[in-house]
Amino acid sequence: MSKLVTPDGRYLVVRGRLWRQTNPGLSPDQHQALVEELMNARRAVKSALRANDNEGLAGARALVNSAKVSLGERGPVWWTDGSKDFNRHMVKNSPYASWYQGLGVS
Repeated sequence: MSKLVTPDGRYLVVRGRLWRQTNPGLSPDQHQALVEELMNARRAVKSALRANDNEGLAGARALVNSAKVSLGERGPVWWTDGSKDFNRHMVKNSPYASWYQGLGVS
């Protein structure tokens, strides 16, 4: 199954919900380093959960958030035209509704 991305490239659609894409302005090296940081942080979350380490879990989740902000998936938007952010919104409740409906996706 291929990724379903909005025409402007800002969002990935998963089960009818919009998720912000990574900032396309990142260099390949920056992107790769941040993805590695994110994966390490996610492994730390998994480890802390297994160990019932609440303090470690909080720290690991903060690292996940930090990596996602650096990637542009959270925090300030990476586009510059002033358009509103619809991250985590249902696509049917967004300006992308007619585009999505036109795809015949249910």
